[in-house]
Amino acid sequence: MVEALVTAGVAVASAGVVYVMAAARVVNQYERGVVFRLGRLKSSVRGPGFTMIVPFVDRLRKVNLQIVTMPVPA
Repeated sequence: MVEALVTAGVAVASAGVVYVMAAARVVNQYERGVVFRLGRLKSSVRGPGFTMIVPFVDRLRKVNLQIVTMPVPA
């Protein structure tokens, strides 16, 4: 009985760790995160830092905000 409970507890803990690893995202300082839930844009934009999403339902796209300079011919 105790062995079955320990086995079930380890299985649940492992599934929880896998879920958190799949949900964790980091958005860099020069990026913003745009979240799509089932293909539709969510209204909030994720700022820089650690963020969580719902795995297999949400997609996080990172948008680079760095300025790109290009030479202008004379």
